[in-house]
Amino acid sequence: MRLHRLDITAFGPFGGSQTVDFDELSAAGLFLLHGPTGAGKTSVLDAVCYALYGSVPGARQSGQGTALRSDHAAPSTRTEIRLELTVAGRRLEITRQPPWERPKKRGIGKTLDKAQSWLREYDGPAGAWKDLSRSHQEIGEEITQLLGMSREQFCQVVLLPQGDFARFLRADAEARGKLLGRLFDTHRFAEVEKRLAERRRAAETQVREGDAALLADAHRMQQAAGEAMELPELAPGEPGLAEAVLSAAAVARSTAREQLTITHCGLGAAESAQAAAERALADVREVDRLQRRFAQAHERAALLEERADGYRQAQARMERARKAEAVAPALELREAAEAEHRRAAEAETRARGQLPASFADAGAPGLAAAARRAAEELGGLDSARRAEQRLAELVAERVELDGEERSDEDVLQEAESWLAGWQETRAGLQQAVESAQEAATRAEQLAVQREPARKRLAAARQRDQFARDTDDAQQRVIDATDLALKARADWLDVKERRLNGIAAELAAQLTDGEPCAVCGGTEHPAPARKDAGHVDRESEERALTASQQADEQRAEAEGRLAFVQRALAAAQGEAGDASTEELALQAEDLEREYAEVRTLASALHTVTERLRQAEREREQRLTAQQEAAVRTATRGARRDALDRERTTLEAELAEARGAAGSVAARAAQLERQAALLTDAADSARVAEDTAQRLKDADARLADAAFRAGFDTPQAAAAALLDAAAHRDLQHRLDAWQAEEAAVRAVLAEADTAEAARQPSADVVAAERAAADAGRRVREAASALDAAARRCAELDRLSARSATGLRRLAPLREEYDRVARLSALAAGTSADNDRKMRLESYVLAARLEQVAAAATVRLQRMSSGRYTLVHSDDRAGRGRSGLGLHVVDAWTGRERDTATLSGGETFFASLALALGLADVVTDEAGGVRLDTLFIDEGFGSLDDQTLDEVLDVLDSLRERDRSVGIVSHVADLRRRVHTQLEVVKGRTGSVLKQRGNGSGSGEG
Repeated sequence: MRLHRLDITAFGPFGGSQTVDFDELSAAGLFLLHGPTGAGKTSVLDAVCYALYGSVPGARQSGQGTALRSDHAAPSTRTEIRLELTVAGRRLEITRQPPWERPKKRGIGKTLDKAQSWLREYDGPAGAWKDLSRSHQEIGEEITQLLGMSREQFCQVVLLPQGDFARFLRADAEARGKLLGRLFDTHRFAEVEKRLAERRRAAETQVREGDAALLADAHRMQQAAGEAMELPELAPGEPGLAEAVLSAAAVARSTAREQLTITHCGLGAAESAQAAAERALADVREVDRLQRRFAQAHERAALLEERADGYRQAQARMERARKAEAVAPALELREAAEAEHRRAAEAETRARGQLPASFADAGAPGLAAAARRAAEELGGLDSARRAEQRLAELVAERVELDGEERSDEDVLQEAESWLAGWQETRAGLQQAVESAQEAATRAEQLAVQREPARKRLAAARQRDQFARDTDDAQQRVIDATDLALKARADWLDVKERRLNGIAAELAAQLTDGEPCAVCGGTEHPAPARKDAGHVDRESEERALTASQQADEQRAEAEGRLAFVQRALAAAQGEAGDASTEELALQAEDLEREYAEVRTLASALHTVTERLRQAEREREQRLTAQQEAAVRTATRGARRDALDRERTTLEAELAEARGAAGSVAARAAQLERQAALLTDAADSARVAEDTAQRLKDADARLADAAFRAGFDTPQAAAAALLDAAAHRDLQHRLDAWQAEEAAVRAVLAEADTAEAARQPSADVVAAERAAADAGRRVREAASALDAAARRCAELDRLSARSATGLRRLAPLREEYDRVARLSALAAGTSADNDRKMRLESYVLAARLEQVAAAATVRLQRMSSGRYTLVHSDDRAGRGRSGLGLHVVDAWTGRERDTATLSGGETFFASLALALGLADVVTDEAGGVRLDTLFIDEGFGSLDDQTLDEVLDVLDSLRERDRSVGIVSHVADLRRRVHTQLEVVKGRTGSVLKQRGNGSGSGEG
């Protein structure tokens, strides 16, 4: 990664726009970034970091967004950072604008504009910048991927913060682990530790859940066994729990089986006693039933005697109904015949009502004959229907021939009209094609002349502008020179006045009894007095500052004049002697003519296509003309044949239709007439048949009533009972007879009479004795069932516990294995002698690489005295693996880095930072870091050590790097000639860039 240019606007202490040319600074390999405290040296590095990652380093991250804006900036100036750099062989430009609270364009108050970002890439072959993205997220991902490191790694590797590495030297293992973990991205090893711990906890949870399930089954077995089982006093996870639970369950199962045998014997004795009590109860109930049966029979016999008259009347009514049942078939037959005759008469009336009056008196034979005649006439209309259909087809075909004739006449007329103007049309189109071809040729010629004319016109306009700028620049040089001469004269005058009054200034500092700074005397009899024109030291310094500023402004004006003069010469060489107005007219005429011929040339394709279409249309019209003529010649013969056939068919149809409008209408009339006549004939025959059957039914009914003993058929009908009345009367008679028979049977029973002569039975006492026996049986059965359920439950729970133990065995083995691995990775295992975590082990290897890389530079800085070594020793109760010691070659002993002096700590931490930068760079994928910054710490070095440190930094150029030193040390300004100075003022800081003896410039 190499930085080329940085533009800062309204950022941090910089109120205006400042530019840093890193290409010029990096040319020397080593450059100095210096300035007073608070001027903004660190803000330059913050701007680089913000351009790349959209945020500033470390503790300054709280100053994001609107807080990054300079308090010195004008309200209308937006904060912006633009960085141009080369990374991974690509030249990129990143522009970032943080959120900005600007004044509202309308009304009062402020509004917040969102942050914006741009990423562009320089296209070398095209010589132009192309836009890549305006998304914050896409730009961040692209830069992070190209650099191969996060913002934290960049700040530690490129912006080397010496204070951080001094603390790193003295830090404990935990603090070193945090920094190295961020730089080398070892969180994946911490994730391995975490995953192992999670798997250990998950396996432990499964084992504990298995033991808890076993204990839960043990508690259920204890509830089922009662006092016959004692649980072990062990918690889930403790050894021996499974064996103790299974042993107690075996004892409980044996005790439960013994109790089952005892309860089975008790149930047999209780069942025998219950059987005897139930037999005694049955005997008592039978005696009680017979006694009650005898008493009820006497009551029913008395009730039957009271209802004897009603029984005899019902029996006589049933006898009369039986006689009338012989007449019932004749009655039903007569009613059916009457209903059928009534329906037939109504149907005949409806059928005759639809016939003409001429058929009112016709009988069934006459109506049938008329229907046959209508059907015969209808059959004769089939040929007329076919003729009528053919006539419609002839009319349609004749109309179609007339339409074709008119269409062909239109085609012939249109073709003749179009072909008459063909020669003129073709000549016009060919002329248009030739004109468009000539315009295309002229457009190609003019296109070659346009770009040179544009360039000459642009150069002429620049020439005119640079000429005006030259006059302005010359005037500014004159004004700046006058101001510089005047300011220098003012300063020399003030200085001379101060020197003239220096005695009075010294006398003002005299104190009685104190020696004089000039002569040493303690008495001061006549000290000098200040006159009215005396000038103090502050006034002289102000005058000197004003003179220096005037010199700088004059130098800036001279540089601007030289730049404008060079630009003017270049523009004159390209534009020539012609005036801008002449070149503008020439370019305008050229553009106008080019636009005209381009318009004419653009019609070439159109007119060519039109000519081809016209030729195709001519061929089509000739073909259509010939085809229409052939069709016209053959159409006349067909028309005459159709007319003759039509005349014949019309005469035939006039005879078949008669008075009807069409053959179909005549056929519909005949079909309806035949149907109505047939229906009326059928209805008349049915009515005659039903009248005869009604007469026969009346005769049979009178004969059946006389034979059954009834005077009239009406009397027989009145004696009949309907089904419901007959069933009700029969039911009453049957019930009387059944009741009488039942009473006689009960009174005749010997056992019932014998029971009636015995004392009343005590059923309650017998039921009570049987209930007591049943209760004893249920208690015994319940006890037996409980004992059986207890045995079954104990067997089930024991089997489930054994199955759970077999399933838990591999889980317990996995838990033991994962627990050992987790403890080993976490550094808590007895097998891990140094108590080193997995991540610490990886970081220890990285720290060992860093120490080896840092030692190469540390030995040069310390003249071979010091060497950094990595240590695995534990520190107190902490974990080992991240110790860092220094070996002193003068004493040959190894000691802690905290014993180094201030200067030794600085160059040791610098060596460590550079070594860490090399290792992290290699770890990040070998990204070239061509620009580094080292922040402060040089003030603690003596001259010899400072020279050695600068030699080491200068050697970084062997890897094609440029190093920027950020420092207050004044001696570095003498040693490092390429400098970037930050000058602070009341209106904000500015940047001044000085090359290796090449002058200075202000950004």
